[in-house]
Amino acid sequence: MEELAKTYEPRKVEDEIYRLWLASGFFNPDNLPGQRKKSFTIVIPPPNVTGELHIGHALNATIQDILTRKKRMQGFKTLWLPGTDHAGIATQNVVEKQLKKEGLTRHDLGREKFIEKVWFWKEKYGNLILNQFRKLGCSLDWSRTSFTMDKDYAEAVKYAFSYYLQKGWIYQGERVVNWCPRCRTSLSDLELEYQEKKGKLWHLKYPLKGNSGFIIVATTRPETMLGDTAVAVNPKDKRYKNLIGATVLLPIQNKEIPVIADNAVDQKFGSGAVKVTPAHDMTDWEIKERHNLASVKVIGENGRMTQEAKICQGLTSLECREKVMEILQKENLIEKIEDYDYSLPICYRCHSLIEPLPSKQWFLKMDKLAEKAIKAVKNGQVRFIPKNFEKIYFDWLKNIKDWCLSRQIWWGHKIPIEGENDVLDTWFSSALWPLATLGWPAKKDKGDFKEFYPTDVLSTARDIINLWVARMVFSGLEFTGHAPFSTVYVHPTVLTKEGKRMSKSLGTGINPIELIEKYGADASRFGLCWQLTGGQDIHFVEDNIVMGKKFCNKIWNAARFTMLLTETGRNELTGQELKAAVKSRKLTAADKKILKALEKTTKAVSQNIDNFQFGQAARLAYDFFWHDFCDFYIEESKLQKDKEDSQKILLYVLLNSLKLLHPFLPFITEEIYQKLPLKNKKQCLMIENWPN
Repeated sequence: MEELAKTYEPRKVEDEIYRLWLASGFFNPDNLPGQRKKSFTIVIPPPNVTGELHIGHALNATIQDILTRKKRMQGFKTLWLPGTDHAGIATQNVVEKQLKKEGLTRHDLGREKFIEKVWFWKEKYGNLILNQFRKLGCSLDWSRTSFTMDKDYAEAVKYAFSYYLQKGWIYQGERVVNWCPRCRTSLSDLELEYQEKKGKLWHLKYPLKGNSGFIIVATTRPETMLGDTAVAVNPKDKRYKNLIGATVLLPIQNKEIPVIADNAVDQKFGSGAVKVTPAHDMTDWEIKERHNLASVKVIGENGRMTQEAKICQGLTSLECREKVMEILQKENLIEKIEDYDYSLPICYRCHSLIEPLPSKQWFLKMDKLAEKAIKAVKNGQVRFIPKNFEKIYFDWLKNIKDWCLSRQIWWGHKIPIEGENDVLDTWFSSALWPLATLGWPAKKDKGDFKEFYPTDVLSTARDIINLWVARMVFSGLEFTGHAPFSTVYVHPTVLTKEGKRMSKSLGTGINPIELIEKYGADASRFGLCWQLTGGQDIHFVEDNIVMGKKFCNKIWNAARFTMLLTETGRNELTGQELKAAVKSRKLTAADKKILKALEKTTKAVSQNIDNFQFGQAARLAYDFFWHDFCDFYIEESKLQKDKEDSQKILLYVLLNSLKLLHPFLPFITEEIYQKLPLKNKKQCLMIENWPN
């Protein structure tokens, strides 16, 4: 019998054990032993190729690995499929920043050379996060690693676009979009972030034609008044009933614009009258469509004022604001200025201020696709855990707008229409992830797609329910008739100890790799799981990782004691001998008590994992091992008269405890298993039979 070292040192064990797993080939479902009639599939939410492992990734990957390892041990043909997303805007920004250090822009290189540069960067740095998943112990099938710009994947994207185009659901049109002047591209509402800002609410006087009076309009962006084409009031607002249909003179531009009535106007906002600037506000664009108004673009794609802004041409929007306010002040056209807090939309990648402006883009009609996605959840094809996240999903789908598919960047899937230089929104290709990674559409009736689609569980974060989850649901339904997964588990958000969002720039982020190097992967995994107590936010405390390390030490010491005590183990025992000892009539009260506790714990741990109660499962396994096995039975075994039978029970309970703990603590349990004094062991603990 090979003895365990006196102390458990994760650094000496983890890399060696991971190499053992890789050599076994058992991450690949095709190599799993025995007849496995049922499949179990999870596709990893593909991290960006620009990404590094953060604490949210670590938590989600641990959850998926727990599910995967348990199902593998239960005899399922288990596939956990890895891969990365090309992350159009994010990756292009990273490479452009590198070029900037060299005094170059992408335009200096040209499109073809720039794309070559991005591919070179991807090959050099793009797999960093996948390698970090290995450090965490993730049992992903690396032979099936996918990338959203792979050749076969690109063909799937072209197929999907052409399919929608032929159905008449894709069209090109001009409308106001979210425009990033820095990235020079359109963005969807879902790709914006918001900064809370203390600003001003300006109440401006617009002179009434043929009248000595004014109508007061309230605005947070006075610079856009240069593009006003109307003033709007709510038709139910009695204050302005007599002014509907009147004409006002737009200050500075000195042109006549009408006063109109529209239900979109909030009577409680400001004065109840608002300026209508169709080219620079989405709501105003919709008002323009209903009232057949003109649209005047006064801010350009570069973020500066256009020729239509006349005296402000060439200025930034903030410079223009100062000039406009100076003129209005001189002409006594400012009624009052109030402090006003509002949210400022910024680009989710470069954090530049977003400018809504009209642009010709490609859109996908969403009404019928949204109906399918809603129905799938309502009829139980797809369930959300926790259930309350259905509301986010439904609210977005019920109020959905047509999807702006085109992006004015170079890195990504080019829109497959001749003469079109735009690329598709990254989320268009990501929406096909559970399909394209398994061979759709080229192999939709055979191979991986036939065997592993639909997948079983999607574990993801709440902030991409609409960006990604909903889009995968309607894509799967539209292209295959089946939802791409049956369960969506929305994992908690990991916050700081004080309950705030973690921020790398503020120094409040937690690097999981540093935790792994300090405490080991198992301790880090277990400490994260320990905090999954049913709520939707985790206030991260490193003390729980320390607890995980102490638990690993406890397991190691208990296993070492058991193996040293088991004298019969010098000749090794068979599984049948252990089972015979468990069924022996000579069982003592202590034997019966520990076996009953093991049976109860096994059932409870299994049920809790199946019910996505990972924290509860971890705590039950912990309590059993620490208190029932170590504190009670190991101590009792020292007093038992029949040492040989007692030692067999010890070994039996240890073996089954390792099985129960393996999904949570894969490295230490595998290392101990490899050294257990048992004949005819499986090649790895990861393919042992789950205890029942």
